[in-house]
Amino acid sequence: MDKKVGIGIIGSQFISSIHVEALRHVAAAEVLAVVSPTPGNAEKFAQKYGIPKYYTKIEDLLAIKEIDMILIGAPNSVHCEITLKAAKAGKHVVVEKPMCLNLKEADKMIEECKKANVKLMYAEELCFTPKYVRLKELLDEGALGRPIIFKQSEKHDGPHSDHFWDVEKSGGGVTMDMGCHAIQFFRWLNNKNPVKSVYAQMSTSVHHDKTIGDDNAIIILEFENGVTAIAEESWTKLGGMDDKAEIHGSEGVAYADILQGNSIQTYSTKGINYAVEKAGNTIGWSFIMYEEIWNYGFPQEMEHFVDCVKNDSKPILTGEDGRAVLEIIFAAYEAAGAERKIFMPFRSDVDRPYKLWRKGKTIKNG
Repeated sequence: MDKKVGIGIIGSQFISSIHVEALRHVAAAEVLAVVSPTPGNAEKFAQKYGIPKYYTKIEDLLAIKEIDMILIGAPNSVHCEITLKAAKAGKHVVVEKPMCLNLKEADKMIEECKKANVKLMYAEELCFTPKYVRLKELLDEGALGRPIIFKQSEKHDGPHSDHFWDVEKSGGGVTMDMGCHAIQFFRWLNNKNPVKSVYAQMSTSVHHDKTIGDDNAIIILEFENGVTAIAEESWTKLGGMDDKAEIHGSEGVAYADILQGNSIQTYSTKGINYAVEKAGNTIGWSFIMYEEIWNYGFPQEMEHFVDCVKNDSKPILTGEDGRAVLEIIFAAYEAAGAERKIFMPFRSDVDRPYKLWRKGKTIKNG
């Protein structure tokens, strides 16, 4: 029997729960331990999911020889620190979005993982979401002609953990939290064609009592091959989650709604190969989702990362992708603050991207 890939979970809240549920679908993976600095949290998490070991110190988890890979589901502010410790311990790393707080940290993470000869993998489930995978297939097979416009929107009424509201811990608001999904989604659809320019409009529209970060944002990317991509992000949308995408091409258009309906509405002058997908929702006043985690692509994502460790293959999403997304996020905050288009590449020594947008603003938190 082949040896399974030993997994260590870093964090015990929302996203770590999704990771554990996703890994149950991955036969080659075995979750061996979980760590959380908050007394009692890791123990409760371990008991709930049948994980044999739990700790309050990451060093204890990293000392376990059988652990091959860690999944970081901790706050953004500690992604870099945890990655460096894991690399030093010889563990492969899957880091949740956003990659870290700033470009300097991103470069350090990439550098240290390369030195340690461990994989640094960037978790972006939209590149594994079945409906969105089908969208890309339509585009790649030529059913929609030449790509012209991409759109993606993600909207709900606010983050699930308190640290997202604190821009010092998170680095920014809804753009940092959810805009990173759209940015990597666009890069993936466009086969990583370079981004030429970034423009953004941001506001704190509703949650003044909770954050000085942006709770609504529109981000416009211009790619070097002429594609325009538009992201709409919101923490102010009531009535449950929305997650939708569109591709407009020279010979067709396709719409995908992850949470509503079971089909992609597609028009093509060339004809397409049809596939069956599923979708729904689980939060609030909305459409009920069945197989929510599968529909978002988390098991597929984890299976890919585990296979990369098991068979020493290259992941489709790496630390370099995470850094590229972060660079665009920084450019978006700069664009929103300067009220002008920002051309890529963009460099900044600012430690948190929200500061590029907030500079000169005097509105106080609360």
